[in-house]
Amino acid sequence: MLDKILQWDRETFVYLNSLGIEQYDMFWSIVTKFPPWIPLFVLIITLFFIKFSKREASFMILTLLAMVLFVSTLTDLTKNVVARLRPNNDEEINTLIRILKSPSGFSFFSGHASSSFSIITLVVLFLRQHVKWIYLLYIWPILFAMSRIYVGVHFPIDVIIGALVGIFSAWMFYKLYGLLISPYLKLNHRV
Repeated sequence: MLDKILQWDRETFVYLNSLGIEQYDMFWSIVTKFPPWIPLFVLIITLFFIKFSKREASFMILTLLAMVLFVSTLTDLTKNVVARLRPNNDEEINTLIRILKSPSGFSFFSGHASSSFSIITLVVLFLRQHVKWIYLLYIWPILFAMSRIYVGVHFPIDVIIGALVGIFSAWMFYKLYGLLISPYLKLNHRV
C-alpha cells in the first residue's frame, strides 16, 4: 500500500510540476521565499495590537513564536528521520521535471507548508471573532505551499502532511494558550 501511495505521489508531482509555464517562473520563485510576505506579518502584528490590549497581544505573539519554534524543530527532526530525497535530488525523476530551486536537504514534510499553515491557523483562531475577513489570510499558505511543487522541491504528500501538521500544531497551541495563558491574563473570552 505504501508503495502505491508513493507511486501516486511521484506521478502526481511530475504531472503538477509539468504544468508550470516559464512566464510564471519568476512569480513562483518569489512566492516561495519568506521576505515578500513580510508586509503580511506586519499586518498580523498590527491587527493583534488593534484588537487586543498590549499585554494580551504580546502574549499572543509570544505564543505564535513558540509555536513556530516547535513546528520548525518538529519539521527538521522528521526530515532527518524519514530522509526522503527531494524531487530535485531524486535521480529517477529529476530529469523529467522543471527545477527552479535546488536545496540539498530532505523533503518529508514541507517546512514551508507546516510553518505557514500553523502561523495563519493560529492567527485565524485568535482573530476570527474580531476580523471578518481573516480567513483570506489562507491565501498565503496555499500559494506558499503550492510553490514548493512548482519549483520542484516537494512532493504533494510532503505539502499535504506539512499543512496538516501546521494546522494541528496551531490548534494545540491555541488550546494551550486558553489553558495556561488566558487564565493568567484573567481574560473573560472563550478559547
